[in-house]
Amino acid sequence: MRFNILGMIAAVALVAACETAPKEEAASGGTGGSMASPSATTSAATMAPMGPKMGSQEDLVVNVGDRVFFDFDKYNLGSESRRVLEKQAVWLNKYRLVTVAIEGHADERGTREYNLALGERRANSAKDYLVALGVAADRIRTISYGKERPVALGSNEAAWAQNRRAVTTIK
Repeated sequence: MRFNILGMIAAVALVAACETAPKEEAASGGTGGSMASPSATTSAATMAPMGPKMGSQEDLVVNVGDRVFFDFDKYNLGSESRRVLEKQAVWLNKYRLVTVAIEGHADERGTREYNLALGERRANSAKDYLVALGVAADRIRTISYGKERPVALGSNEAAWAQNRRAVTTIK
């Protein structure tokens, strides 16, 4: 008897969970457009927004940009790189509890040691710019991967250009 009651309660809960959302009813206006019913508008306003979680790595990538690029054998920031870092600084100042690592990378040309040093200079260049824009230095650490973690495989300018980068990741 006890199991029958529990089974009935579980069945009712399962059926209640399967309720379908009301369909949006469209009322035709004089211009051929449609208007959502009040209940559809209310439910749309109370639903969680679609997209990345605010303050997440995905949010940074999608809404700001997580990487800047460098010319061959250079670590100075170009105008496009500065624009991306300026947006990162605004984002980081909005999410003050977030700490990041800036990863410096190089293309495959050059020795391992040379590219590790170049990747470090690139990461530090990005960090220094963020600090100059008001991001606390203790929220940013740097690391160099040199040529060890290419994002694009290939021995051509297109691949090399993608690999000469600094990437900001949330820690």
